[in-house]
Amino acid sequence: MNMTVRQMSEFLMYRYVFSGGGWYVDLADIDKHRVPVKTSDELLDALETFTRKESSDGNAALALSGGIDSAILAKFMPKGARAYTFRCVVPGIKVTDESERAQLIADICGLKHEVINVYWEDVIDVVDELMRHKRAPVHSIETQIYIAALRVKGEGFTKFIFGEIADTIYGGLHGLLSRDWLIGEFIDRYSYVMPYKVLRDYDMNLAPYYEFERDGHIDAHIFINKYFRQESLGSYYNACNTAGIEFIAPYSKTYLDTPLDYSRIRSGESKYLVREAFMKLYPNLDMPEKIPMPRPVNEWLKNWKGPQRKEFFPHCTDNMTGDQKWMVYCLERYLNME
Repeated sequence: MNMTVRQMSEFLMYRYVFSGGGWYVDLADIDKHRVPVKTSDELLDALETFTRKESSDGNAALALSGGIDSAILAKFMPKGARAYTFRCVVPGIKVTDESERAQLIADICGLKHEVINVYWEDVIDVVDELMRHKRAPVHSIETQIYIAALRVKGEGFTKFIFGEIADTIYGGLHGLLSRDWLIGEFIDRYSYVMPYKVLRDYDMNLAPYYEFERDGHIDAHIFINKYFRQESLGSYYNACNTAGIEFIAPYSKTYLDTPLDYSRIRSGESKYLVREAFMKLYPNLDMPEKIPMPRPVNEWLKNWKGPQRKEFFPHCTDNMTGDQKWMVYCLERYLNME
């Protein structure tokens, strides 16, 4: 796929190419089979049904982080099932490690726990294959999901179960839900990298934002349940599909069938139904701190000089975060493959 200026700009803004040409997730097909949820009990019933169904044949493994989403699913895996935790390694630097908390959950649930270490060298080895399959640049987490999926498949499993997308559906992205946004404010807040800061030629496709504009404002929860959900699920589907293993996401088979309670989220109770569900299953455990999937891109890309191709401004990544640098790095690497 030869990327157009619009497609390059879309990837930088949304971390996903919406205007066609690459591999994509069909939300309409996914949404045909989702179960409505109003309470934490209904959520638990749905998650138990889906998880037990997919794991009952012994062919499924669980991706187990230190968070509450996958811990809930762990309760519904068969005793003795395999659970894997990803751990990114940067020699000489301490980075986020969820393996100790994951081991605790595995012990409580009677699961066999293994840690998969991910190094920068591993990431570089697999990123091109993922981009060829997706026909687009990829999210930084896709590499470690793919590395783990290859390991899980190699150990004889055909399905990989994740707790992904609970944040999106049930109000876990509290930074995006923390206030009522004017449309312009939300565009600035949500866009990962503004194309005009990076590309000499750019195309600001704002249609995804304008789709949900009402009286100059935007409902962040509705927006992310279309566009962020598509981008996030796309990362997991691409990584697992490229590895040749089935991606299973029990939360994605549900939806919130009642208005989101913004007051609870803004008072510090993000993802309140999932929190309630966790406490029902683990009444004696503290609620762990919410962290995204660890990916030490700040450390991995700290010595990167920035893009060299003519499409990019020199020094455009000098003041970027690691996640933003990855996107520019990955875009340039993809353009070099074309």
